[in-house]
Amino acid sequence: METIILFAPLLGSLIAGFGWRFISIKGAQYVTTGLLFLAALLSWVVFLTHGPETQHIQILRWIESGTLSTDWSIRLDRLTSIMLIVVTTVSALVHLYSFGYMAHDENFKEGEESYRARFFAYLSFFTFSMLMLVTSDNLVQMFFGWEGVGVASYLLIGFYYRKPSANAAAMKAFVVNRVGDFGFALGIFALFFLADSVKFDDIFAAAPALAETQMTFLWRDWNAAEVIALLLFVGAMGKSAQLILHTWLPDAMEGPTPVSALIHAATMVTAGVFLVCRMSPLMEFAPYATGFITILGATTAFFAATVGLVQNDIKRVIAYSTCSQLGYMFVAAGVGVYSVAMFHLFTHAFFKAMLFLGAGSVIHGMHHEQDMRNYGGLRKKLPWTFRAMMIGTLAITGVGIPMTGWIGFAGFASKDAVIESAYAATHGGYAFWMLVIAALFTSFYSWRLIFLTFYGEARGDKHTHEHAHESPKVMLIPLGVLSLGAIFAGAIWYSSFFGKTNEVVKFFGGHYEEPSKELAAAVAEANPKASKLKYVMADAPGEAAIYIKPENTILHEAHYVPVWVKWSPFVVMLIGLATAFWFYIVNPSLPKRLAENQRPLYLFLLNKWYFDEIYDFLIVQPSKALGRFLWKRGDETVIKGTIINGISMGVVPFFIRLAGRAQSGYIFTYAFAMVIGIAVFITWMTISGGAH
Repeated sequence: METIILFAPLLGSLIAGFGWRFISIKGAQYVTTGLLFLAALLSWVVFLTHGPETQHIQILRWIESGTLSTDWSIRLDRLTSIMLIVVTTVSALVHLYSFGYMAHDENFKEGEESYRARFFAYLSFFTFSMLMLVTSDNLVQMFFGWEGVGVASYLLIGFYYRKPSANAAAMKAFVVNRVGDFGFALGIFALFFLADSVKFDDIFAAAPALAETQMTFLWRDWNAAEVIALLLFVGAMGKSAQLILHTWLPDAMEGPTPVSALIHAATMVTAGVFLVCRMSPLMEFAPYATGFITILGATTAFFAATVGLVQNDIKRVIAYSTCSQLGYMFVAAGVGVYSVAMFHLFTHAFFKAMLFLGAGSVIHGMHHEQDMRNYGGLRKKLPWTFRAMMIGTLAITGVGIPMTGWIGFAGFASKDAVIESAYAATHGGYAFWMLVIAALFTSFYSWRLIFLTFYGEARGDKHTHEHAHESPKVMLIPLGVLSLGAIFAGAIWYSSFFGKTNEVVKFFGGHYEEPSKELAAAVAEANPKASKLKYVMADAPGEAAIYIKPENTILHEAHYVPVWVKWSPFVVMLIGLATAFWFYIVNPSLPKRLAENQRPLYLFLLNKWYFDEIYDFLIVQPSKALGRFLWKRGDETVIKGTIINGISMGVVPFFIRLAGRAQSGYIFTYAFAMVIGIAVFITWMTISGGAH
């Protein structure tokens, strides 16, 4: 069953990519989509029936060289089964949605229908690469899947290859991710050097020893676990678009909207979070690295939320919300509550896919208009899309009943769990406040999107508004399915991801025991409300899907944070809603006046903190200048001018002509030259021998 899940998308990709002429374009669409729905169905069967134990399923012997042995095999545990349903469910619905969205794409000429088969082939290959990544049993296999999603993203982001902006965005995503992937590769090399294996079981067993090992890196000695954890996180930064390596993600909007939904909800950007959670046995022994992950994740959440406040492209607003929500996930992983990181990844997949597909439905109905300033009053024209977008907004802003934990939309349960964990770990420090402020901004820009798109007077082209229409059922059905996840996913699985310690440990395949008296006393002293510490994880690193050191009690303490902390996300959500309502419904002229009065700040946010301009100045332009120098001075002057024209065309022919004169054709000339040579040789041997 597991091998069918893994290879069904690959089979569909090959059939659609190379065999569409034999089965027709519609046949390619049906084959790829049907195989994805089969994989999604089997993934849910695995998730609901497999249990939390770890299982290894060998597919074939792969790379063997010296002590390096990497079988291609499937590691099936709770982390894998969670990712299976996320990836295959969203991908199957995106495939179905694409039937309607890509039916008549204006970016391709009349009669150029083969693009649809190619599009579905790319989607399925993207899904296969992600499945290869999440089912991997060793780091080399994971790296192949890691690079596979990079290639697939390049193909899909640049799918509209006639648009220069799409080609540039695809190249940008590819190059930026290579930077992160270099760090990931160095981490793999270091693990193989120190643990003599790339298999997860061997690495996890060696994690405590790595924490006691010093290694030389960049001309000085460091703790091995810290260095390796940081290098692996650099890879995660690229794939999951964390600050510094985030610039590719907004530009990825150049691809078709179904691609955006797949990248942002279920595949590429979740790979980094999955990697950190998968490597939890190593991360638990690297406190400085996880501290860096926490700070960078919180900063990313805040940064992306500020930029989302002023974006006007409907897809870019949702793209920056993805970047921000990924920051939440990394904060949860950084403070050691890996189950909560996976919880937010799980719920986020449903409401983020629905928001992107809902945005695609709006764009489709508005004849590919993406600027929200040209929308307005569309809730009657697109009633079902409006309902779906409203559910997605209620989920991402975290609407629910505080203090219950789970009575609310999916985002309420998981996002509040992240914020409470951040408070417990940092005692109300930097990460907590960045996440709360980001929640405020998230509420504002999410409701801003709703109000600009579906309320108020129609703006922009009158003809476009008059002909605005609801999307076909094949596009609305995926929205309906995803809305169920956006509503119920948090409530159903709340206790499994963020319940009592023993429940969470059991769900992820671990065993628990009573804490030592010293540990219980330490927890009670640090947080008197959390004094009743009953259970801690009892497994060695790698025995369960995630590893939590007995000293890591954040999961327990997060349930005992002050009441105001539990209410803070709900309160800031209401503030964001009220502010957006005032700005865009009550007084629509206010945003323009505020932007004019605060022009520098507005431009700073609109230009995304000028990261692109800074990178262009520091990296792109110097690289171009170096390239021009090597071209003009190196290639043109040295190689072509000196070597080719000077030496090859001048000096070499001169000596050839001299040598040619010696070729007289007379035997006595050659005999004389031989005698002279022998005399010189004997003389040299005599002189050198005497000196010796």
